[in-house]
Amino acid sequence: MAHRHAAAGGAALTVLGALVLAGLPAAAAAEPPAPPPVPSAAGAPGVGEPSPAMLRALERDLKLTEAQARARLVNEAEAGSRAGRLQNALGERFAGAWLSGLTSADLSVATTDVADTPAIEAAGARAVVVKTPLEELKAVRAKLDATGKAVDTPVRYIDVRTNRVTVQATSRAAADTLVAAAGVDSALVDVQVSADQPHALYDIRGGDPFYIDGTARCSVGFGVTKGDQQGFATAGHCGQAGATTTGYNQVAQGTFQASVFPGNDMAWVGVNSDWTATPAVKGEGDQDVQTAGSVQALTGAAVCRSGSTTGWHCGTIQQHDTSVTYAEGTVDGVTRTTVCAEPGDSGGSFISGVQAQGVTSGGSGDCTRGGTTFYQPINPLLSAYGLTLKTSTAESGTPAPEDGGQAGGWAAGRVYEVGARVTLGGVSYECLQAHQAQTAWQPALAPELWQPV
Repeated sequence: MAHRHAAAGGAALTVLGALVLAGLPAAAAAEPPAPPPVPSAAGAPGVGEPSPAMLRALERDLKLTEAQARARLVNEAEAGSRAGRLQNALGERFAGAWLSGLTSADLSVATTDVADTPAIEAAGARAVVVKTPLEELKAVRAKLDATGKAVDTPVRYIDVRTNRVTVQATSRAAADTLVAAAGVDSALVDVQVSADQPHALYDIRGGDPFYIDGTARCSVGFGVTKGDQQGFATAGHCGQAGATTTGYNQVAQGTFQASVFPGNDMAWVGVNSDWTATPAVKGEGDQDVQTAGSVQALTGAAVCRSGSTTGWHCGTIQQHDTSVTYAEGTVDGVTRTTVCAEPGDSGGSFISGVQAQGVTSGGSGDCTRGGTTFYQPINPLLSAYGLTLKTSTAESGTPAPEDGGQAGGWAAGRVYEVGARVTLGGVSYECLQAHQAQTAWQPALAPELWQPV
């Protein structure tokens, strides 16, 4: 249901309203063994009937038919586990994975050893043999990040598709100066000259807001809990720890419990008993899209954003683990996308299928001519603050005996990265896709997320 909001004086920091709180509409060996058999996509976590809002937006923004949109969501859900198995099998030789094609039917996996080609192809992926190990590219980017804090070289990321580090700069001279100052091999760096200046998406307009200290305004990100405390995740630039919030109806709502910006762009608000966190994200036409989890999508996957200024828009993931410099400082570890955004969209939900991806940080361009938008990934935010994402699957599944009390034990609520090893019920498992664990996805029941070792 749409709500009318009274105007508030002062600047507004609009986070895209995504999740609805009650009363708030949503918002190594030389020759690795062939990977184990791949489960069918039908069993992937959260794969089911896509929401009409998600399908319509994918059709509109990615120029797909309904059948192509449905196929893309299934392919992307299934490809993540295949990429994870290959990453674990290749170890240090793994140099990235990405999706391509209208329906994301093509998975490419890069390796530094041609001997890995048969194993990669046996898993149904295209093998790409590259020269530079991923860890070496990460080291190059780290040196550039440590040196490049100026706004004339605002964006730096690893492009796994080119096996190089890309620097976005306002001029070639600015990029050359950064590369020289960082002392890195220029042969490993591509330069993209652009006048675009990413910025945190502040504005005084939007819908379904919450107000910070009675003046600034933002919108809800994702519903979360911490023990018995309910609340929501949002962007750090929306408010500092201790700032008080009121809801869209000007009723007392909560307090910022923690906030970081710059460095990261993450925060969470704890709400009072009048508000209830839900797994709903506000989709197109005020229809809710339910969040089932936080499985990280691959580079090239489709992703949609909910925003209070421009609404529901979709695009693709370009690069993870990007560094971007705003006027306020540098934010590390964000994800770069082709989704458009405008001032007022800041802080809102990014979701791929039914998997939460992050909260809008900033960007450049607009939804008329297109642009680039960055989001703060949700899993690091959940991990940093000890939060549990509110999901539609939280109450489903068979209760599992948690081994979280012992070293290496599995526990619901923990965030696991690819390659992490856990034990549960005396069995050891290796993580295939980054996600926050939940009871419905205990390792024995989620072969798309875990493989026995």
